[in-house]
Amino acid sequence: MKKLILLAVSAVVLTCNLSAQTYNTLWIPDTMSGTTFNLNLVDTFAQFRTGNQTITAGVDNKFWGPTLFFNKGDTVHMNVHNGLNDSTTVHWHGMHLPAVMDGGPHQVIPPGTTWQPYWKVTNNAATYWYHPHLHEMTQEQLTKGLGGFIIVNDDEESALALPRTYGVDDIPLMLTSRRYDNSNAFVFTNTAYGDYMLTNGTPDAEVDLPKQYVRLRILNAEMERAYNIGFSDNRTFYIIGNDGGLLNAPVSVTRVILAVGERVEILVNLGNDNIGSTLDLKAYNNGQAFGFPGGEPGTSGEFGSLLNNIDFNLLHINVIAATNSPVIAVPSTLANNTYWTANDATVNRTVTVTGGNPGQPQNPFGFDNSHFEFNTINHTVNLNDIEKWTITNSNVFGHAFHIHDVQFKIVSRSTGSVGTHESGWKDVLYLPKNTSATFVAKFEDYSDSVHPFMYHCHFANHEDGGMMGQFVVTGGTTGVNEVDIASKDFTLYPNPANDRLYISFSDPSMQAYYVRITTVTGRTVYMLPRPQLQGGIDISNLTAGVYMLQLTDEKTKITTTRKFVKE
Repeated sequence: MKKLILLAVSAVVLTCNLSAQTYNTLWIPDTMSGTTFNLNLVDTFAQFRTGNQTITAGVDNKFWGPTLFFNKGDTVHMNVHNGLNDSTTVHWHGMHLPAVMDGGPHQVIPPGTTWQPYWKVTNNAATYWYHPHLHEMTQEQLTKGLGGFIIVNDDEESALALPRTYGVDDIPLMLTSRRYDNSNAFVFTNTAYGDYMLTNGTPDAEVDLPKQYVRLRILNAEMERAYNIGFSDNRTFYIIGNDGGLLNAPVSVTRVILAVGERVEILVNLGNDNIGSTLDLKAYNNGQAFGFPGGEPGTSGEFGSLLNNIDFNLLHINVIAATNSPVIAVPSTLANNTYWTANDATVNRTVTVTGGNPGQPQNPFGFDNSHFEFNTINHTVNLNDIEKWTITNSNVFGHAFHIHDVQFKIVSRSTGSVGTHESGWKDVLYLPKNTSATFVAKFEDYSDSVHPFMYHCHFANHEDGGMMGQFVVTGGTTGVNEVDIASKDFTLYPNPANDRLYISFSDPSMQAYYVRITTVTGRTVYMLPRPQLQGGIDISNLTAGVYMLQLTDEKTKITTTRKFVKE
């Protein structure tokens, strides 16, 4: 009898041990700050699962890159070196900047090339991100892990009593999932959803958080899945900001839906929890209506997933002792934003989701019955115009609409009033099935008749399939016929050169729109949009040899080539 009892007890203990959940410490991305940022994109490996490592890509040998800290008002200079085997682009998602610096599909960085965009940071304090945007390759490169956070600081946000000790009480959370094949390689073809959750690239992630208010900066970096986010005990938390900055006042909720590309900043109070207690941040995705991204039936196939139609953990939280200076209250007022209204708009535009009919794979999703073409400009916007855009999704699937360059204000939804959680500045708009939404934005500061901005569905598989359009912002530029093209000449000196190469224009009013440096065989080594030439071009990293400098004039957009020698 004793043996039977011991066997029964052993069986219970074994069952408990087998069912016990194990967790991995949440990885917090490294940080970079200042005004010059060196980003080296590389192919690399990561150990996500038992067995083979997974082939990944990232910045400075990491799946998912460092968090870049910008200060509003600074001019930031980016040195993006493509050490990948493939071409890529880097888009600064949510940033207000010139189109030629934006990193859309037109700013292709070939392997071995350094791209050097720069811009003045005018965005409000918020959580933004950077990611690849190479046409037809976005899903593959995002899947491999290219991307990272951008956090902008400003005086208004800094004056508030908010958690902001990075990695302690201010935590960035990148939410995504992946599917693996039998050799642990990522699957990124014919699949919309991953099967296994990764939070900051960490499977089954857990984090120690102090017994006080903590701030979570949450990004949906999925390919297609949306998240209905809440805590395991249904506690109230406070939304303090979304895509483009702080809300005017915190919004208390127990759930918030986050579509692909959207960000939300929340405060959650752990001050009433016991040290040593635990709770989970979860996706409450079970029971969503058909059309919710990730709500498709089935666990396999292109639109199936082991995570579809279930509630699942995003992050396991262990409560530890408070910090020395804990935040113990939520500010009642956060910002004093003044938003554009529908009455401010002088131009009305409509964009309609088309295609994507079930059973018709030859008819992919698009906008207004068209698909992305590099040389097709879908809309032309006048500089400084305030415009109202109405996006209509009559399809049975939800989408995430993103527009480059501007932050917009959602002014109406066909389903009723705009949610208070999305009452601030936005750059991504979740469009549930059979709905429409209207936003207002001002297209200010930057015009460029050559390089367009994009608008697209932020589902990576949809944009790769051509669910993108593009627009140019035009101002009063001088026409080519009014310019003395013959006077647009320049020389390079010294030539040969060692560290710096200077350009002397025959016409002092001439400006460079773009400079590209190539080898004599045509391989691009430097891409310099609207370069600041007063201090010369740094060529110290070039190997000795003969190079070609291609300079595109700002006014005429005519490109002239000169040869130089690097000593």
